[in-house]
Amino acid sequence: MGLREFVVWDYVVFALLFLVCASIGVFFAIKGRKKKTSKEFLVGGKQMSYGPIAFSLTSSFMSAVTVLGTPSEVYRYGAAFVLFFLSYTIVIIFTAELFLPVFYQSGITSTYEVSKYIIITDNSHTLVFHELFLLQILYTGIVVYAPSLALNQVTGFDLWGSVVATGIVCTFYCTLGGLKAVVWTDAFQMVVMVAGFVTVLIRGTILSGGSTKVWEDAYEGSRLSIFDFDVDPLRRHTFWTIVVGGAFTWLGLYGVNQSTIQRCISCKSEKHAKIALYLNLLGLWIVLVCAVFCGLVMYSHYKNCDPWTAGFISAPDQLMPYFVMDIFSSMPGVPGLFVACAFSGTLSTVAASINALATVTFEDLVKQCLPNLSEKKSTWISKGLCILYGALCTSMAAAASLMGGIVQAALSIHGMCGGPMLGLFTLGIIFPCVNWKGAIVGLLTGITLAFWAGIGSFIYPAPATKTLPLELSTLNCTVANTTSLLTTVAPTAAASRPLLADTWYSLSYLYFSAIGCLGCAIAGLLISFLTGWCFTKTKPCYKRTQLRNTSHVQRHL
Repeated sequence: MGLREFVVWDYVVFALLFLVCASIGVFFAIKGRKKKTSKEFLVGGKQMSYGPIAFSLTSSFMSAVTVLGTPSEVYRYGAAFVLFFLSYTIVIIFTAELFLPVFYQSGITSTYEVSKYIIITDNSHTLVFHELFLLQILYTGIVVYAPSLALNQVTGFDLWGSVVATGIVCTFYCTLGGLKAVVWTDAFQMVVMVAGFVTVLIRGTILSGGSTKVWEDAYEGSRLSIFDFDVDPLRRHTFWTIVVGGAFTWLGLYGVNQSTIQRCISCKSEKHAKIALYLNLLGLWIVLVCAVFCGLVMYSHYKNCDPWTAGFISAPDQLMPYFVMDIFSSMPGVPGLFVACAFSGTLSTVAASINALATVTFEDLVKQCLPNLSEKKSTWISKGLCILYGALCTSMAAAASLMGGIVQAALSIHGMCGGPMLGLFTLGIIFPCVNWKGAIVGLLTGITLAFWAGIGSFIYPAPATKTLPLELSTLNCTVANTTSLLTTVAPTAAASRPLLADTWYSLSYLYFSAIGCLGCAIAGLLISFLTGWCFTKTKPCYKRTQLRNTSHVQRHL
């Protein structure tokens, strides 16, 4: 079932997105030419308003993985994904009331610099943090490559052209305009993302026979079975895996993530930062609901002819772009809007990563080695770091092309890294008695457990009895040599599976972050108990207490 490829108008609409983003970078470069300080470049002079910060936070974390992956997830597994609205709520509350006060009132730009005050005694130990943070480069490369590949295989959109263009444009406006350009570009991209979703929803709903028909089809296809209270941790998606496991996963991405904290501390005050986080929660809900309903509309449209099982596309991640090219086949330019929607998330994520990487490197390495740099030189070095990391992230997309299961791998890796980091910062903030030995052993324990479970799940996927994909039909498809009904069952398991394959390795991927966090916290407390609690007024215990008191953390606990 062939679909038309991109035409000139589609490319024009898509190119406009890149042009506007680049123009925002130029605007802030000209506007801020008289404020040439590293503080202005990296954190917007700490004078940002909460409105654009809220938009920026939503856009940077709702990447193309969300635009392409969430509708596909709902299409195959049902609307239980909407329960993430509870996870997001928990995450934002903890971030705003527990983690933000520590980072904002510390007056420190890098989250890893804060770690030296709340946990680590020796700067050399912070290498552990930076090794984890540099995985952000690989993740960013994956975020660039994954949507480009999916769109290329369905729409004919040039693969490496889009990868290179994304890297160049992001690097361009990050380098010229700094954090202000990144934030305002994110705000624009958020609008584009929602506009793309709404356009698809309206057109898809009309072609499916109206919202009532979509709802009926979803109900008959078991897509509306949302509340499953099974406590089995091996089940892929239940109420508990999504709400509890999802909260741990997203807290690792929000609560202790450099990109998030850097935006928050750029606000005029802590109060403004909290308002930005809570407004961002509203944005997360809106994007989530749009993505979930897109999945239901897509199911209604293809309920009797699933393009994946029929062989029209080769992977579930291609469902959304295939759907767009199908329903807008007679409307040139509109598919270009959807591609702009998908790449808005990508641009935002890449820009956030470049800016965060540059900030951490400058604050934790450059300033430590060259403490007497002038503001002019500091700004130029910061811009040079943006160019460096922009090139590295773009190049890493080539490495991502060699990986399999790109989208799921990206999310799992982020969860496996975020969990141990979350556990470490939780130890430092909530448990002042933990010493640096406990912190390091706890971090390594969390990383080991999370990666053990995660890598094991990649090698030995959970059986279909735990993932429970829903039935998909090809009844009305013109497909040669196939039965009238196909279902999305997992590949047959190999004859020889280790004992842990159906237990430890079959844990829901949403629990990887929880495993890393709890493993880190428990091991950290145990080792600190065995080696002697940190109760003296020597560095860093005394500084940690000062930081905690300054941040008023006690009143939040």
